[in-house]
Amino acid sequence: MTPTLPDLVDFAVRLADTAGKRTLAYYQTDLQVDSKADESPVTIADREAEMMIRQAIQARFPGHRIIGEEFGDDGRDSPYKWIIDPIDGTKSFITGVPFYANLIGLEIEGEVVLGISNFPALGEMMVAAKGMGTWINGCRVRVSSVNRLKDARVMITDLRHASAVPQAAGASRLLQECKFYRTWGDAYGHYLVAAGRADVALDPLMNPWDCAPFGIILKEAGGWFGDWDGKDTIYGPNAVSANPDLIGEVLTVLKG
Repeated sequence: MTPTLPDLVDFAVRLADTAGKRTLAYYQTDLQVDSKADESPVTIADREAEMMIRQAIQARFPGHRIIGEEFGDDGRDSPYKWIIDPIDGTKSFITGVPFYANLIGLEIEGEVVLGISNFPALGEMMVAAKGMGTWINGCRVRVSSVNRLKDARVMITDLRHASAVPQAAGASRLLQECKFYRTWGDAYGHYLVAAGRADVALDPLMNPWDCAPFGIILKEAGGWFGDWDGKDTIYGPNAVSANPDLIGEVLTVLKG
């Protein structure tokens, strides 16, 4: 039987909750931190949480394709593709900062229709699905109505990376022209935009598992998510989210 979207949402919520509880077991403990080939940190919590998610998907939907940050792409030929990041914001996680997330996105026939950004240390889970809105712990949320960059609250993941990309000048100008900015980045920045608590979030470097939920999360919250060239995608080399009244000005500034 083909699963309905509400069934898939319920299943994904349980996945995120399980992964969150696993990561919390290691949070703010004396944890060994390893370095991957790209020198980014990884821990047993990342690996165990992703493996738990993978095993649950394989048990329930054995034909579905799975892509994850820690264990790659299983390469199955399926219209269903789960894209997972067991801990987005590992640097926050290993520092004891609660702004890390378990991310789950589901793509069907090339369209992301379901997204979850779970912040276990904060006790907040953001859930969105096509046509069903964006919710935090059962309360519906929407993007802000700020319509001028000079009034906007901007989140950016990493200033060092932002200064090294081709659009560095545009990113610098955007930070100078906004109301204020904070480096509450990774998933948390886009989460704040979707919740209406911030107005713009910037990521100078991006992978699909880092942002798989946010295309549908921002869309269902009335916002926009895509790359710095203005393409509506989770597969860009960078990412920006904003409300629809701001995104035109933001992209213009980023492009210089």
